Amino acid sequence: MKPGQRLWTRDELILAINLYCKLPFGRLHRLNPKIIDLSILLNRTPNSVAYKLVNFASLDPSLKERGIKGAVNTSKLDKEIWNEFYNHWDILPYESERLLATLKHTTVERLNDIPENELPREGKVKEQLVKTRVNQSFFRSSILAAYNNTCCITGIKYPELLVAGHIRPWGIDERNRLNPRNGIAINSLHDKAFEIGYITITPDYHIKISPILLKETNQHSFDFFGKFENQKIILPSRFLPDREFLKYHNEERFKS
Repeated sequence: MKPGQRLWTRDELILAINLYCKLPFGRLHRLNPKIIDLSILLNRTPNSVAYKLVNFASLDPSLKERGIKGAVNTSKLDKEIWNEFYNHWDILPYESERLLATLKHTTVERLNDIPENELPREGKVKEQLVKTRVNQSFFRSSILAAYNNTCCITGIKYPELLVAGHIRPWGIDERNRLNPRNGIAINSLHDKAFEIGYITITPDYHIKISPILLKETNQHSFDFFGKFENQKIILPSRFLPDREFLKYHNEERFKS
């Protein structure tokens, strides 16, 4: 360690991973305003924060799968905190949002634009509702960043029309609800079709359309669904959909 440098703490690394998840891979640089904002909060240089994010990229298994390398000078603590975060998507995202709210001298509700007049005044019901809303916001941010605000089916680039869809449904896999590899960026129409099994994505990332839709002969059915049969999805820059999750969707949800 160079003179004058200070070691990163666990909390700082958790906040850095939080930001890593929310930024498109191509924007992990010191001039990014969000990196500058975090550097101010942590009393570090933007270059230091940006370099730490690139360190995390070297630990990201979905980037390794694509042959993309980050920085090579990761510390032992970098690896420990990355593994802790990556293996506890059900816990660490919310903890990181609470840490960020504390640093910004605000509440986690205000940080995530949750209207407090829509919440119960107090108690476990309020706490659980807030946690759910915060986690959903984190998941959406992570998925849209990974796909660069692009629908993986159609290529639509309007975030307002996109949802962060789950491969294994929210209600059946609590541990992977916030795992970005259990998500895809997809427009609302095709998300609904994916949810009910009229569309699936194969483990090699090709689109399959249910025969129920393919047998339709009208032009709208072809334009909205049929023309995508066997096309490859637009892949994310990181957090590739987990092949086992896709296999589950193919075998258990798809109307073949």
